[in-house]
Amino acid sequence: MQDYKVIPAPRKGLKAKGVKTPEDRFAHALQELINSEAKQGWRFLRAETLPSEERSGFRGKKLVERSVLVFCKDQGSAATPVAPAAVSAGHEPVLVAPERPDSA
Repeated sequence: MQDYKVIPAPRKGLKAKGVKTPEDRFAHALQELINSEAKQGWRFLRAETLPSEERSGFRGKKLVERSVLVFCKDQGSAATPVAPAAVSAGHEPVLVAPERPDSA
């Protein structure tokens, strides 16, 4: 059994010595975030961009795109990664958000 953790992807880069371009700063921010989670035993699976419904104005709704990072680790063992063979064999985990009834 595995635990999953989904966190928002960084929106802007991090300054660092020798990191000059916006693309490099963004990559550096992503790298720092992934390494930080890895130190806690989480293994990076993938980045996703998913639709999210938000309120817009008094009664309106709008659909926006949200970028998230997906991590996993085995329950009971903080640093045991998922075998790459399991992922390549089509056993990649799927995230499903439960449907919530509209509150009218």
